[in-house]
Amino acid sequence: MNLKKPRSLKPGSRIAIVSPSWGGPSRLPARYEMGVRELRERFGFEVVEMPHTRADATWIWRNPQARADDINAAFADSTIEGIFTSIGGDDSVRILPYLDARVIRDNPKVFLGFSDTTTLHVFCLLAGLQTFYGPSVMAGIAENGGMFGYTESWLRKVLMSGEAIGELKPSSEWTADTAFWEGSGNDGKQRRDMQRNAGWNWLQGDKRVEGHLVGGCLDVFEFFKGTQWWPGLEIWDGAVFYWETSEDAPSPNEVTHWLRNYGMLGILDKIAAMVVGRPAGYTSEQRDEVDKNIVRVVADEFGRGDLPIVTGLDFGHTSPQMVIPNGGRMVIDPGKRTISLPDRGTV
Repeated sequence: MNLKKPRSLKPGSRIAIVSPSWGGPSRLPARYEMGVRELRERFGFEVVEMPHTRADATWIWRNPQARADDINAAFADSTIEGIFTSIGGDDSVRILPYLDARVIRDNPKVFLGFSDTTTLHVFCLLAGLQTFYGPSVMAGIAENGGMFGYTESWLRKVLMSGEAIGELKPSSEWTADTAFWEGSGNDGKQRRDMQRNAGWNWLQGDKRVEGHLVGGCLDVFEFFKGTQWWPGLEIWDGAVFYWETSEDAPSPNEVTHWLRNYGMLGILDKIAAMVVGRPAGYTSEQRDEVDKNIVRVVADEFGRGDLPIVTGLDFGHTSPQMVIPNGGRMVIDPGKRTISLPDRGTV
């Protein structure tokens, strides 16, 4: 895809923080400040808060246009080089009518977030800008005991180096432990319980493929199906569909129904590959069930037994997180069992 790429970030870059979904900074200020400190002290960024970044969560919910105004203003401000979301939520779809595609297209800059921010990644993709599916200020950048080294290395490699990203490697360990927010009985310094990462699951496919990345949180895609912001089949043609599920942990059957809908929309016929983030809130048996259901839908129901499918990647609602360049190019080689991002994330 012929997308604009933003300039690389560096120490001293001005980073705007926006709250497009939920007013988390107003409800959990200590957690938010933990993330802001990481941006300032670990990366040397200058943090810029937009007018409604810390607005009351109820007010944020009632005023979707104000949330969009913050994003439009951050893109329009030539002194701001990056825009990071404070946290996800569940209704960023309501701000889409107020976003200015021209302003976003004409002022390319790093835009980072995950989960409910999926809607904005799709909007920016349609506007012509490559964005980045990765940690938010409060979930992933803020972390008990300090940011995970794996997450930090991905932020530096993709957003700050200006070099080709290269081959992906699994993290050595991971966690979906939820006992880490304020009021959980710790002081923000105690690390979450970790478990060994057994690596990715290569479910099917034997041919090397490459394609542009389109995806995000599968739950959130359900919010805007049928709207004017849904990507047409031309966007999905030759794409690597990357997806993950939210902390709500939709049942394996629900995931099956959603994927079947992608088949009925003609999307499974168009894509070149599928990569799936490790789900949060599932037992190991449920993770295995989801993998089996993916193959059943893709191969058995829609005849794509050729489609490379890899699951268990380190993005989404488990930690640590890699950074996915939304709209960027991914190469998947089942024979060598390698996945790579051959291009630069930023310029």
